[in-house]
Amino acid sequence: MAVKKKRQVKRKKYVLGGSSTKRNYKSEYANYHGRPEQIKRRDSRNAARNKLIKLGKAKRGDGKDVSHRNGNPRDNRAANLTLASKSKNRSFSRTRTAKKRNPYA
Repeated sequence: MAVKKKRQVKRKKYVLGGSSTKRNYKSEYANYHGRPEQIKRRDSRNAARNKLIKLGKAKRGDGKDVSHRNGNPRDNRAANLTLASKSKNRSFSRTRTAKKRNPYA
């Protein structure tokens, strides 16, 4: 009988500034996610999701993203919101002004 060896799984390390280090979530929050403008954007994205749930177009845990047609997360008009798969919504390249380059929207 052959005995199978267990493979050791190595955790990914992120390379920041040329050296490999573990991700520092506290620092990320302090430097980016905790800033007032990012908090407003996140709040607006959550409000957009809740709006589509109330309209019956989205469900909790459906695995879809709320897509803003014009790429502005603060623009929550019903005409600007649509559901898209995560891969579709996150695949469009963004312009310098954060608008989507989407030939289909």
